[in-house]
Amino acid sequence: MLEFNASTVAFIVFALFSLGGALGVVTTRNLIHATLYLILSLFGAAGFFVLLSAPFLAAVQVLVYIGAIAILIVFAVMLTRSMTRLRELYNRQWVLSGIVAVALFVLLMVGVILPVWGNNGSQVGKPILDTVATTVDLGKALVDQNQYVLPFEVASLLLTAAMIGAIVIARDDRE
Repeated sequence: MLEFNASTVAFIVFALFSLGGALGVVTTRNLIHATLYLILSLFGAAGFFVLLSAPFLAAVQVLVYIGAIAILIVFAVMLTRSMTRLRELYNRQWVLSGIVAVALFVLLMVGVILPVWGNNGSQVGKPILDTVATTVDLGKALVDQNQYVLPFEVASLLLTAAMIGAIVIARDDRE
């Protein structure tokens, strides 16, 4: 039976933030409103991290993702002024997008539910791994040359190249 306590209420509130923000992102036509809905949805995810007793991930969610979205608002307004005046209300590929979204949802649910509740020999509530990674382990993994430093640097270079490309395209469009 479902216990109705403060954690349950907080979970419901954060779920409404996440789902309502996500619904707002995909239904609004205004770029600024979509960005604000995305911030609301990411705040809901940060709340989930707090409920899971992961304050570091909650802080990263707020500082990196929500902070980055605030910067995204500035760049979106500066670089895509012509995109805010869309004439079409609906995309012609909405049926295909819906099928892909449902298939992805089912795939993710199977990927989450089977390892947790599947018949894999482990008991419910028993951790699969005996060791739990700490923030120190994560930091060492990100800067160790034999682990994740190369993908981390490649991602930063890719994002920098995308930003430069967006600026070049925006300047070419004005001329």
